[in-house]
Amino acid sequence: MSSHTEQDTGWQEKIFATLKEAGIQQVAYVPDAGHSHVIRRAQADADIRDVVLTTEEEGVALVSGAWLGGQRAVLLMQSSGVGNCVNMFSLLQSCRFPFLTLVTMRGEYAEFNPWQCPMGQAAQASMELMGITVLRASTPDEVPELVAAGIDAAFEGGQQVAVLLSQRLIGRKKWKPKK
Repeated sequence: MSSHTEQDTGWQEKIFATLKEAGIQQVAYVPDAGHSHVIRRAQADADIRDVVLTTEEEGVALVSGAWLGGQRAVLLMQSSGVGNCVNMFSLLQSCRFPFLTLVTMRGEYAEFNPWQCPMGQAAQASMELMGITVLRASTPDEVPELVAAGIDAAFEGGQQVAVLLSQRLIGRKKWKPKK
C-alpha cells in the first residue's frame, strides 16, 4: 500500500477553479491519488459530469465526443496511462479535435515502483511524437498559469495539449507494507 506524503492542496484547488472558470463540463479519469482533489471537487459539482473510465484511451474518445457535442472536457490520467492512449491519439491528429489532458507523473522523483519508470520516462516524448504540445509544471506556482494556457491553446487554438504535473509536485510516495 502506498501513501502520499503530506501535501498542500492549494495548487490542486486552483486546477479545479481554472477548469470551472473555463467552462469544463466533463472530467474523465481513471482513479489516481494525484488527481483525487480535483476528482472529488468534480464529483461534488452539479455542473460537471465526472466520468470514471476503465482505461485511459476511453478518455481520448470521450473528450473528443464532448467537443462534438458542444462541451469542453478534460482527461485526467497518470503517466502510466499515456502508453494506453498512443493509438487513440491518432484520432486527435486525424480529426483535429481540441484536446486537454492533465497528467500526474510517476517514474521520476524518488519512485519506489520500478513498473512506473518506463512509461514515466517515455510519456512526454510519446505525446510529442503524436503531435501533442506538452507543458510541464514542477512547482505549485506554475500550475494555474500552465493549466490556463493549456485550456486556451486547446479550446481557443484548437490544439492538443498535455499539462504534466511532476512527481515532485505531487509528493513523494512511500511503500507501507500491510500489518
